[in-house]
Amino acid sequence: MRLITCVGLLLVLPAIALISRKDDLPINQIQVIGSHNSYKQAIDPALFRVIKSADSAAANSLDYEHISLPEQLDMGLRNLEIDVYADEKGGKYAHPKGLDQVKGQPGFDQGGEMNQPGFKVLHVPDLDFRSSALTLKSALQQLRNWSEANPNHTPVFITLEAKDDSSKRKASTQPEIFTGKTFDELDAVILENLGAAHLIIPDLVRGKYKTLEEAVLDQNWPKLSQAKGKFIFVLDATGRKRSVYIEGHPSLKGRVLFANADAGTPEAALMIRNNPNDPQIPVLVKKGYIIRTRADADTKQARKNDRNDFEAACKSGAQIITTDYYKKSTHFKSDYVVSFADGKYFRANPLFKK
Repeated sequence: MRLITCVGLLLVLPAIALISRKDDLPINQIQVIGSHNSYKQAIDPALFRVIKSADSAAANSLDYEHISLPEQLDMGLRNLEIDVYADEKGGKYAHPKGLDQVKGQPGFDQGGEMNQPGFKVLHVPDLDFRSSALTLKSALQQLRNWSEANPNHTPVFITLEAKDDSSKRKASTQPEIFTGKTFDELDAVILENLGAAHLIIPDLVRGKYKTLEEAVLDQNWPKLSQAKGKFIFVLDATGRKRSVYIEGHPSLKGRVLFANADAGTPEAALMIRNNPNDPQIPVLVKKGYIIRTRADADTKQARKNDRNDFEAACKSGAQIITTDYYKKSTHFKSDYVVSFADGKYFRANPLFKK
C-alpha cells in the first residue's frame, strides 16, 4: 500500500508535552488531516443493493465507513465531522424505513437511545442511518472520555453540520427545522457533555478585540501549548441556518461554535472551502483565517486512485483537510489512502515556512 504524501513537508511536531518555544505554533499555523462523516458505519449489504438498484451513482457515494471516533483520534486524526438532526420529542429516527425495505438486517439501536429526546447523529434518514454514536450526547461523551485519557493531545477540530433540509424521497422522514432555540440547545448540549474546559470558543479568541474577525486578522489564535486537550467546533452552514445561529450574538458572543462566516464580517474566523483548488484558500490562510477543505468526496477520488485534490489541499495551506480514506477502502479495490509523510496526520503548515 502506497501512502500519499504532501509536497514540501515540514518538521512534524513532537508530542505536545515536549513542545519547545520554536514549535509552539499558533493553531492557525498547523495543518491536520481528519475524516468526513466521521460517525458513519456501513449500510447493510442487502439494503445497499436495493439502494444501488434504484440509483447507482447515489449508492456509490455512500459506499464507505469509518472506525470509531476514539480509534480515529488514536490514529492521530485531528478533525472529525458530526451531522446532527434535531429530535425534540425523541423517536423520530428510531425506526428507519430502510429496515422495512429489507428483512433480516442486523439490529439497530437495541439500547433505545433513539427514543430519547435530543440531537441524533446520522447521515441520511431511513437509508444511511448506522452510526458509531447514535446521539450527539454519546458522541460528545466519547470525545470527552478520550480527551481526559489523553490530556496533552493536540487540538481537535470538529465540523458540525446541522441537518434540516427536507427530503424529496416519497414517504421519507422529514427533519425538524433548526431555530434559534434549537441552536441554543445545541450549544448547551456541547457545554454539558464536553465541558467548557475542553473547548476553544469564539469569546476566547476574540478576547479584548472589538470583533472576532479583528482578533483573527491580528493573529490572536491560541498557541498549541494553550490548546492542548481542547476541541474547536465550526458550524457547517450558510444562508438561513448561519444567520439564525449568529442572530443576537454579534461576533459570536456567547456562542460555542464558530460560524463559517464570510471574510469581512465580524464573525469571520473559521471557514469551510470544500474545493481544495480554490485560489482564495492560501490568501485567506495567510490573513489569519482557519480553513477546512476536502481531499476527496463521494468516493470518486478513491475509485480512480486520484491524488490531485489531496495534493492541492496540502499546498493550499488549508489547516484542516478531510478524507474518507485515512485507511484503504474495504468496499472496493483501491490503493488510495491519505496521510502526510510517514503516516502522520498533523504537521506544521507549509504556507508559514520561514
